[in-house]
Amino acid sequence: MSYLETTADVYRQAAQEPQVGLCCTTNPVWQLPGLSIPKRMLAMNYGCGSTVNPRDLTNSPTVLYVGVGGGMELLQFAYFSRRPGAVIGVDVVDEMLEASRQNMETAEQENDWFRSEFIDLRAGDALHLPVEDESVDVAAQNCLFNIFKTDDLKRALQETYRVLKPHGRLVMSDPTCEQPMSDELRADERLRALCLTGSLPLQEYLNMITEVGFGTVEVRAKRAYRVLAPGHYATDELIYIESVEVCAIKDPMPADGPCIFTGRTAIYYGGEEYFDDQKGHVLLQNQPLAVCDKTAGALLALGRNDIFVSPSTFHYDGGGCC
Repeated sequence: MSYLETTADVYRQAAQEPQVGLCCTTNPVWQLPGLSIPKRMLAMNYGCGSTVNPRDLTNSPTVLYVGVGGGMELLQFAYFSRRPGAVIGVDVVDEMLEASRQNMETAEQENDWFRSEFIDLRAGDALHLPVEDESVDVAAQNCLFNIFKTDDLKRALQETYRVLKPHGRLVMSDPTCEQPMSDELRADERLRALCLTGSLPLQEYLNMITEVGFGTVEVRAKRAYRVLAPGHYATDELIYIESVEVCAIKDPMPADGPCIFTGRTAIYYGGEEYFDDQKGHVLLQNQPLAVCDKTAGALLALGRNDIFVSPSTFHYDGGGCC
């Protein structure tokens, strides 16, 4: 049995009998006016963060969500795109598709604004998306891509890049880990399916995203997720895992490399009204400007004593330099 078959079995069981906390965090659920989330749908929230952000969802976008779970984020996306077929949900597990379909029927009873026809559920997988080229505005996945091994992760990223329109957004939430894991942990297919041992270091994760062509990447949040402790797992030391929320934008790749925002800020405090680096970045006197890591590095390389550049906060919410 391959690791992907093991993963399908884990989530087949989770579809038939909801398992609260299977791989999710205690993140608060979006509270939106007029939105009621059915209890069973909430219990099947098998994610490690959120991929629903109102600033990605203006003008009733077409949304693709890969790995539907109980359908909670499908419902949340439909809140912003209230038209037939606006939200496409793809899953390889038939039982999960059926559970999501049933949950949508309940959601329709609880929400006057919602119609099940807003959701287009399709059988398929992240490596071969049943979606046309450049046909969606926003693609999203929550705690799925971390399960993939390197070649499959690259393929999944290429597939989402293919189906996105120019300047479309891939919004993701995945665990990351900076510590090495033993071969025994990495080889445990069930732990990988449970989103514990497939985690990459953040920089490696970001590199894989930009290597498929995404010109802009935003690291929007990073928070505690799990620990793998000796005595519970095959490790001699405590391993700390975080979850990260990232938005990759299908912008053209800049000639000098991608713009990656990790929550860094530049502040000019010199004697002039502003500082202009002649590269499109103007820093007003004592006014913070969010900058990508590339610009942060260039400003630091100037060696000036009147520009402060913060370290990465891993919390970025727009308004950047690029």
